[in-house]
Amino acid sequence: MPVYKDKKNNTWYVKGRYKDWTGKTKDLMKRGFALKREAVEWEENFRLRLASSLDMTFSEFCQIYAEDLGSRLKDSTWETKAAIIRTKLLPFFGAMRMREITSVEIIRWQNEMMKQKLPNGKPYSQTYLKTLHNQLSAIFNHAVRFYKLSENPARVAGAIGEKEGGEMSIWSEEEYRRFAEAVMDKPVSYYCFEMLYWCGIREGELLALTRKDFNFKKQEVSISKTYHRIKGEDRITSPKTKQSIRVVSMPAFLCEEIQDYFSMVYDLRPNDRAFPVTKSFLSRELERGAAESGVKRIRVHDLRHSHVSLLIHLGYSAVAIAKRVGHKSIDITYRYAHLFPSIQTQMASQLDQLREEADHVAEES
Repeated sequence: MPVYKDKKNNTWYVKGRYKDWTGKTKDLMKRGFALKREAVEWEENFRLRLASSLDMTFSEFCQIYAEDLGSRLKDSTWETKAAIIRTKLLPFFGAMRMREITSVEIIRWQNEMMKQKLPNGKPYSQTYLKTLHNQLSAIFNHAVRFYKLSENPARVAGAIGEKEGGEMSIWSEEEYRRFAEAVMDKPVSYYCFEMLYWCGIREGELLALTRKDFNFKKQEVSISKTYHRIKGEDRITSPKTKQSIRVVSMPAFLCEEIQDYFSMVYDLRPNDRAFPVTKSFLSRELERGAAESGVKRIRVHDLRHSHVSLLIHLGYSAVAIAKRVGHKSIDITYRYAHLFPSIQTQMASQLDQLREEADHVAEES
């Protein structure tokens, strides 16, 4: 496609026709290039994209990746991926040719990410580093699977970070009660945190709840959706996993509390959000309550961990807990293994007993 100069504003533009993947002819116009060289480079990269050639830049391939996957994923999922690509991958790899990116380049990028600091001066968490690497690797996997890239250089370089980096933060029941007392001055905050701690539901699941999701006669709440704030808009979507769709039994005292809360809310319709606040609001309120009560600071999501910890302390199995919180039992066993010390002690005790019985039989014979 030819490149032209716009004499009115002294810029360059690309104009022509091309055939899309369906064979349909389409017109193309791209304006605003300050230099002819920039217009020529853009046109060249556009042709490479049409041909799915891996001589294209990483930035160009990310556009293809977005076109291939963006519409297949939940908006919230894609927004997370897009933010990582835009802020962590394109600044480093954007201008590199896909075919020329090697494992050495990946290692250089990994080293840069491990040097990065948060605004508070702390390095990225191990979990976040692993998330960044996984996204980069997913892009190259897509190129290998569908666009004939010979190998995934991110896989050759090896991963960084850990799936569950750092120690899990939880509140004991006593710590939670102190916190809850501190936020009672704001009813919506108090009842949100009561639901999170005593039911173990996810933050997004809480914020998606409507009046009709509660069945106080059966003392149950139905979890079937989740809440996101995307580009300034409230979005209610399907939950995180199939296991997330569930019915959670509520303790009687919590049913009474939520009914009291609903009696305070004016004109709440069945399909209205029961807790019309945001995740940032809950985060600020948790920080305020922690400071006023003197308990250690944790994340809102750690209330879910605290609920699981409480159920383990009460003696419930991983299978029963997994069903309640919308996880697989193997995930509960793996994630919270360190909270089952009594089981390890019991195992050791039974092995001791087994050995003693064997020794006793040997002595008698």
